[in-house]
Amino acid sequence: MVELTTPSLRQQQHSLIYRLANCIEGVWHRCLEIEPYHLPEELGYMEGRLEGEKLIIENKCYQSQQFRKMHLELAKVGSSLDILHCVMFPRSNYALPMFGTDIVAGRGQISAAVVDLSPLSLDKTLPSAYYSKLQSLESYNFSQPREIPAWGDIFSEFCLFIRPMGTEEEDYFLKTVESYLTVHCQYASRQQPVSSEQQTQIQAAQRYYCTQQQRNDKTRRVLEKAFGEEWAEYYINNMLFDYVD
Repeated sequence: MVELTTPSLRQQQHSLIYRLANCIEGVWHRCLEIEPYHLPEELGYMEGRLEGEKLIIENKCYQSQQFRKMHLELAKVGSSLDILHCVMFPRSNYALPMFGTDIVAGRGQISAAVVDLSPLSLDKTLPSAYYSKLQSLESYNFSQPREIPAWGDIFSEFCLFIRPMGTEEEDYFLKTVESYLTVHCQYASRQQPVSSEQQTQIQAAQRYYCTQQQRNDKTRRVLEKAFGEEWAEYYINNMLFDYVD
């Protein structure tokens, strides 16, 4: 069992990012048998410059029997921008959806918060056990839903994409992410490996999920400005949204 620590970067970020980062690692720790995931030394912690301000990126990664990589990225640009990004990549021999959540906060205000369990099945639906669990969760009314991007056909009907207004909606978002993640990890811990035929289908679905996410121009532009086009391409394809054939 890996011992979880609280890196210093999250303590300097928006309070919701701080709380969500701790929440995510806490659920992983409670529900799964996790181990460290080896990262190249240069990808664990990075510093750059973005429009005259210091950019810091910190990556923490774990793995388990069911997940080949559980990635938690925190980023901070001076005092103007805080980011949390998290994706869990199932091993290709487990029929599991992709869990992902992101928060973008600019100058103390959250502009975007998203969470989803994206299906990897051929019919693009979640396993029935997920439907019953997610439909039974307490629902919250958020005042400012946001529009799914054009490349977002990978997301499920349960995708929550909002601009939370005020601390109450921030709390509701945190509770929703914790619920989604707990359902996911508890379900995953009970699953058995699938057949080689299913594994081929899962690999193809993961590849499609990653290639769609790689189309996010906002992420690419930030990384290119701070580190250059070549490095941004490497980081997006090998760290943020890598897949195994």
